[in-house]
Amino acid sequence: MIFHETTLKDAWLIDVEPRGDERGMFARTFCRQEFEAHGLLTDFVQQNMSVSAQAGTIRGMHYQRPPHTEAKLVRCVRGRILDVIVDMRSGSPTYLKHEGFELSADNRRQLYVPPGFAHSFQTLVDDIEVSYLVTAPYTPEAEGGVRYSDPLLAISWPLPVTTISDKDANWPLIDLSADSVF
Repeated sequence: MIFHETTLKDAWLIDVEPRGDERGMFARTFCRQEFEAHGLLTDFVQQNMSVSAQAGTIRGMHYQRPPHTEAKLVRCVRGRILDVIVDMRSGSPTYLKHEGFELSADNRRQLYVPPGFAHSFQTLVDDIEVSYLVTAPYTPEAEGGVRYSDPLLAISWPLPVTTISDKDANWPLIDLSADSVF
């Protein structure tokens, strides 16, 4: 695997290194030693999948509050998405900064999302499937989020929003006067 630092502290974009022959190809998508060498969490306890039918769908901007914070390792295994993460850690040098990454079945890239980040994606084509590993089980009472359209973040989504859940459309706007969750 090839690890690329992002502009956000502790977040990594990971390329697989395919090895091919007449049968097709093989690539490692996770290696505990390589992740640990980059200071990344490796104790994944759950794997989730998300399927969306229509281009323009937005899922998120989700996070889990302490003590249930989670790291994620995200892959798009069918189609293409723009995966967007926001550093929600008030003590971080990249606090409230965001970055977007195209993940697709073709580029096979993965995104390591550290604990304390909000995570979201928009589908760029119809019929997508996203798979992700997490380091903590989902805990409904610890779920939090911020609005995908928060003017403070000013995220430039590439497509008009076609589908979004009521919950995701109505997460609160960021309140800089409130204490940080992280």
